[in-house]
Amino acid sequence: MIELGSINNPRAAQGFIDYIKSKGLHGELRSQDGQTVIICVAPEHFHQAQPLWQEFAANPHDEKYQQASWQVGSTQSPLSYQGQSLNLKARFKALSWLNRTVTLVSIAIFIAFLLGGFETIYSMLQFNPAQPLTWFTPAIVHFSAIHLIFNLIWWMTLGNDIEKRSGKLTLVGLFLVTAFISNWAQFLVVGPNFGGLSGVVYGLLGFCWIYSVMRPSEPPLVSNSIVGFMLVWLILGFVDMLPVSMANWAHLAGLLAGMAYAVSDKLLSRK
Repeated sequence: MIELGSINNPRAAQGFIDYIKSKGLHGELRSQDGQTVIICVAPEHFHQAQPLWQEFAANPHDEKYQQASWQVGSTQSPLSYQGQSLNLKARFKALSWLNRTVTLVSIAIFIAFLLGGFETIYSMLQFNPAQPLTWFTPAIVHFSAIHLIFNLIWWMTLGNDIEKRSGKLTLVGLFLVTAFISNWAQFLVVGPNFGGLSGVVYGLLGFCWIYSVMRPSEPPLVSNSIVGFMLVWLILGFVDMLPVSMANWAHLAGLLAGMAYAVSDKLLSRK
């Protein structure tokens, strides 16, 4: 097999493979780190596949690649992956130190709660205006498995996308700013009894939303349907139509902080 090119989007790469397969060409996906995908084709098909690859590289989100997956793809991919496969373990290892640290610490704290350490640990991490460190620590405290899983999925996904597009320092800044603002907002309006990464998650969502709006020529960091869903979820929380208690003011403040961060990021990049 001859290497044709590489891309950091496994799903898009699969669409390209399905597309050339519909043209009667044979290709494979390979990866060593679970993140960067190498596209390879049979030697006899290289010259035919090369212009198709250039066309794909110019517009990897063209609908024809998704349509090709529907036509010739399958839920059980027959493609061969060498080295580490594109599994959850490999993809987690490919995340940044901040992304992995926040994830693992949040899980560890929740497990400690289940083992009987709730009162001791929460008393140290609960928001306290007199202790600056606790202005951030409520973000890594979760009170249910569903709450934890929901937040971490969004944190890892959006955080990783932001790092790839805007750099690691952007995610560090977003985490600190949105955790600080969302936690203070919730404390001032409701009180100190709250926790969760939701304020930061809404901050990441707001950043992705405005970042993409201000850069229409680039592929969006988040789809409009996801933004719409999260905004509806936010509204339902405020009108108290959800079966769980929500830190609504943390969500709103985090969203606005993330949006403002995206605007400032754009202005600073121009300068």
